Amino acid sequence: MSDVATPADVDGIREAVRDRYARAAGEVSDRAGSSCCGDSVLDVNDIRFGRELYDASTRSELPDAAVLASLGCGNPIAVADMDEGETVLDLGSGGGIDVFLSAGRVGPTGKVYGLDMTDEMLALAKRNQEEAEVSNVEFLKGYMEDIPLPSDSVDVVISNCVLNLSADKGKVFVEMHRVLKPGGRIGVSDVVASDELSAEQRLERGDFAGCIAGALSFREYEDGLSAAGFKDVSITPTHDVADRMYAAIVKATKPSS
Repeated sequence: MSDVATPADVDGIREAVRDRYARAAGEVSDRAGSSCCGDSVLDVNDIRFGRELYDASTRSELPDAAVLASLGCGNPIAVADMDEGETVLDLGSGGGIDVFLSAGRVGPTGKVYGLDMTDEMLALAKRNQEEAEVSNVEFLKGYMEDIPLPSDSVDVVISNCVLNLSADKGKVFVEMHRVLKPGGRIGVSDVVASDELSAEQRLERGDFAGCIAGALSFREYEDGLSAAGFKDVSITPTHDVADRMYAAIVKATKPSS
């Protein structure tokens, strides 16, 4: 994996990411965000990211603001294994689209946590929760490098194009492993780079907050998850997001013992 970031790097990256997604939440709240509006963060016509990666019937079941606020690179709900009564954690939950879809999968006896560090996104998600009248979810403020949940408390961890935004992905992987119950699993959509691309070449293709510069390579991703204790790691590309960079589905399991 890439070298561990310094505290200054972590703070700078977090602020850039926080600013981008705070602006996105504001645009959604104002119903003003679109690709035609100046420096809008939301590009509703970009089929590589966002709401178009969910089918129309799925989008129609959710609050408009939750759908518009979707800035991910896939649909982790389509691939993550979830059963009735399980506990799910969504890292970087944003407006809550994957939280609400997961809540339907686990049913009233299950629980879904959404974790986000951005106050504006958390406020938007809670408004969407009220509109959707979903009771088996809880939104938490915090960092994915320091998840505010007990060890061995979650059955499934999902995330949609957020892990690449962390400046310390090794710590995120360790935290995911910690909160998962033995036998728990991850089903993550993320951006992954070809192994031959250097960090500098990834930066040439896009910035950190835009989900490009911070992407791990396939080998780095697999090595990082394995080092954190995961097994059965698989990384399956789904579509291009830049030259030799891909949206991908990442799956892995925490050993039962």
